[in-house]
Amino acid sequence: MNVTQEILTKTELYGGTPSSRPEYYSTSKNLDYAIGSNSLTRARSERVTAIPQDLYYRDTVGLQGAENIFVKIDLKIQNTLGRATAGTGSAVNTYEPVAVAVFEEDPDPAWDDVIIDFQLDLNTFNEYEPARFGNQLDTLPQALVSVELENLKTGNKYVDAWLDVRLYTKDRKEYAYDKMYISPDSYFYIGFHARNTRRLPYNIQLTIGSQYVAEYDLPEAERRYLVK
Repeated sequence: MNVTQEILTKTELYGGTPSSRPEYYSTSKNLDYAIGSNSLTRARSERVTAIPQDLYYRDTVGLQGAENIFVKIDLKIQNTLGRATAGTGSAVNTYEPVAVAVFEEDPDPAWDDVIIDFQLDLNTFNEYEPARFGNQLDTLPQALVSVELENLKTGNKYVDAWLDVRLYTKDRKEYAYDKMYISPDSYFYIGFHARNTRRLPYNIQLTIGSQYVAEYDLPEAERRYLVK
């Protein structure tokens, strides 16, 4: 007996292939290739320690692969990347935020090198506030950072209509909005959901920390996005 031919004959007769591609797990009965189901209680974790930061998620979901994918975003913010204007990074009174790069020694003989002493300039002088570097969240009572979820989509409306992406709070409850303000030492979840019986690609952007603010400074119109 030709064992190889016999295996091929059985495959043709009963359907499926020995492929390890997730969309063929069911038909080929190759479940030994599959990983455990992804759920809110078994979500893979990502840690974010610096803001602002954009995270992109591009993959596929559904059709014998995982029908629901969950990612836990664990915030341990230690650096705000030296933005000079906390909260927006935009100009204030025509003054642009400073961009701090690697310092050069003697770039021009006509100019002295800059010296920055982070412990020296701590108070407002002639209405000029000191520059802020490092983790500005340490100076904010009950600090909050923004989280914004955007479905960039694939450009195919027949595919995009069947993909659902949601934010979930740390107590694993579905969140009603695509934006939230959350503690810089908290966590939350993202859920990717296939709503059709086919394999669906997704293209998602998550922006963390484009804004950070003290809780009492959060505008009234934004308080509906506050998550504790």
